[in-house]
Amino acid sequence: LNAADWDVDAVRDDLTAFVAEQLGEPEGVLIMDETGFLKKGSKSVGVARQYSGTAGRRENQQIAVFLTYATVRGSAFLDRALYLPEAWAGDADRRAEAGVPEATRFATKGELARQMLARAFAAGVPAAWVVGDTIYGSDEMRHWLEAQGRHYALAVPCTHGIWSAGQQVEAQALADGLPDEAWARISAGEGSQGPRWYDWARLALPYAAPSGNAHWLLVRRSVSDPTERAYYRVYAPARTSTERMVRVAGRRWCIETAFEEAKGLVGLDQYEVRKWEAWHRHITLALLAHAALVVTRADAAVEEEKGAVAC
Repeated sequence: LNAADWDVDAVRDDLTAFVAEQLGEPEGVLIMDETGFLKKGSKSVGVARQYSGTAGRRENQQIAVFLTYATVRGSAFLDRALYLPEAWAGDADRRAEAGVPEATRFATKGELARQMLARAFAAGVPAAWVVGDTIYGSDEMRHWLEAQGRHYALAVPCTHGIWSAGQQVEAQALADGLPDEAWARISAGEGSQGPRWYDWARLALPYAAPSGNAHWLLVRRSVSDPTERAYYRVYAPARTSTERMVRVAGRRWCIETAFEEAKGLVGLDQYEVRKWEAWHRHITLALLAHAALVVTRADAAVEEEKGAVAC
């Protein structure tokens, strides 16, 4: 992983091409998310005390941003980017010891995600939507995606400001004022214990959009605890139904399943390397192995279905 002579980014590009070829469909969804890798000590590249949902608290860990591609055939990773905290990015001695490339500068998780999305777009990965949690729902990300002509369903915080009737109102205040008839119970997709039922509502937003497109605020409310809500900014074709928006927003969970599979089946988090190049090589090979399993499973399902029809 440290000394062999091969181009890890070329293998990443091969991974992207393989996943797009084997799983690709026009209605594909690109999903952004990050995960943490718990570590001891201070030598592993990018390690620091930082928060991630993996641990649910601040821990000494590396954090990386990933891009996953989801279709009806399955979900597999396209790309990865190690998050380099500012303390690391500005420390020349630490960078040199860990082999961080000279050209690498500090980038937020959102900026890393945009770089990966740009590579996927350039590679021609067929996708109708981009989804992500609140880390990726910033104004910068949304405006950039709109400029790329890409539709999205991105989570935003409850305090997200929206212009309404000439003033800025928080998303939670808009949701507070919704009448009972505005809500509909819709499944966000299958979970480990069956359909994930929530109450959903949407509000059309008065933002300019190219002809045929529109903006909405989509609100998700827990069935068991109506005070528990989540919010999404949606940019999509004007005729998009609420059910379609809900299904797309629910695809974000595909990346959680992919993380679980990659860590449990192909050792995504089982490495003992410290340097930049070695980290990217291990992660990329693990993602390639995971993609091979996903494609094999999808092909097996097709063969099984053919067999059932033949019988």
